[in-house]
Amino acid sequence: MQPGAFSLSLAVKDIAASTIFYGHLGFSPVGGDPEQGWVILRSGDVTIGLFKGMFDHNLMTFNPGWDAQAQPVEDFEDIRKLQTRLQAAGIDIANPVDPHGAGPASFLVTDPDGNPILFDQHV
Repeated sequence: MQPGAFSLSLAVKDIAASTIFYGHLGFSPVGGDPEQGWVILRSGDVTIGLFKGMFDHNLMTFNPGWDAQAQPVEDFEDIRKLQTRLQAAGIDIANPVDPHGAGPASFLVTDPDGNPILFDQHV
């Protein structure tokens, strides 16, 4: 299974304060829109997203079709194949994607301890 690029998505209360805080830890903004309530920060190959009002909890995020620098990769496992593989393993899918669709889509799973994991394909 190739889940794609990994990042941590953090539910934050104050985008500006969080951006400054993570800046002190060596992270720099590489994308997003603070006015819309989200900023993507990177330090080397480590990526975190700050999201205000979009998620109830912090979550792990995998982006099929992207490398660690959010650049498209040619060879990747489409999100629909990932979903089918996980369903076959008995994992419940929240907001499943249309298995006959194509392109960008996302779904959510929850690990046995209640940690949410987002699979979010942008290509």
